[in-house]
Amino acid sequence: VKEMVDLLEKENPGCFDNPDNTFADLYMKSGMYITEIVSRLYRSQRMKELFPDDAERLNHIFAKQVYGCAPTEIIYRICLRYILGFSNTIHINKHNIKLCDTLVYAKEGTLEDKMKKVFNL
Repeated sequence: VKEMVDLLEKENPGCFDNPDNTFADLYMKSGMYITEIVSRLYRSQRMKELFPDDAERLNHIFAKQVYGCAPTEIIYRICLRYILGFSNTIHINKHNIKLCDTLVYAKEGTLEDKMKKVFNL
């Protein structure tokens, strides 16, 4: 996962420094990819300058920058626990981790419309 995210950053220099950039995993398994994305955004010096408070920075990241869909209830719960279970002191007010099996919509060619509904875009 770290190598995948390293490659993403290599191909898109500074991608973790922009508070308007968004990242998605539309068929989550463990939540590791989104967790690594959150980690890179959180550690970005530019993001620290824009959001010096750790809780504010994390809440921005979860509310506005990372999106994920888990295909089953059990995977959804595992992902939520893995992605959001990092702290007993920081409360995440809003996140975009959803229970949705995107495979059906991808096969039908309706994935974009479904994502707009799921994420209220």
